[in-house]
Amino acid sequence: MLFHDTALIYGRYLRQSLRSRFALLFGVLMPLLYLLFFGPLLTDLPLGGRGSSWQVLVPGLLLQLGLFGASFAGFSVIIENGQGVVERMRVTPVSRLALLLGRVLRDATVFALQAVLLVLAAVAMGLRAPLPGVLIGFAFVALLTVSLASLSYALAMKVRTPQEFGPTVNALTMPSMLLSGLMLPITLGPAWLDVLSHLMPFRYLVDAVRDAYVGSYATAHMLYGTLVALAFTALAVTVGTRVFRTAGA
Repeated sequence: MLFHDTALIYGRYLRQSLRSRFALLFGVLMPLLYLLFFGPLLTDLPLGGRGSSWQVLVPGLLLQLGLFGASFAGFSVIIENGQGVVERMRVTPVSRLALLLGRVLRDATVFALQAVLLVLAAVAMGLRAPLPGVLIGFAFVALLTVSLASLSYALAMKVRTPQEFGPTVNALTMPSMLLSGLMLPITLGPAWLDVLSHLMPFRYLVDAVRDAYVGSYATAHMLYGTLVALAFTALAVTVGTRVFRTAGA
């Protein structure tokens, strides 16, 4: 029943997303702009890591795509709450976990498609990375999307209004981006900044994907990144499911 319920919710929201092709393209616009206008500035610069500058920049842009896109996914729940859609779903026999999983799996699908577009553009500009490493990067984007979208939906169920939701998400995502080394390796900064960045779980994901893009799969970064991604996803889905079950009850 959980699989059946999740498939129903997933299909409903995926059809909505596919009907809005403009939104699909607009979601990948910001990482593409970074790629087109910021990437060439880094060419041949010593960035303190293995591989080319593209193998440093593109993994960060992939995770940036998931970070900002999934973090703001809760806006749709605020709209549905105002229209009574969420309450009508919650009074049906559908599993509360399915109500969340259907949404976040739709988000993971959408951002995976956008990640493919981003990587194709990067390849055209000079990125060279092994196919297994690229696929690992997509998997990390999917896990990050599931976890952050779950927390975003949970927050949206609590705050209720866009005026509360938007500033809260911005206050969390901007420090996460700056301290996780998405754009440039955080090791280029001072030692205190490097130490502080280890408190951000996204730092471990970035390091893991950058290792994958240079073909290094059996590394400490890959191990830590995988463990953090799985643990964060499990925690976020648990929190999101609990909020969907209890909020407004």
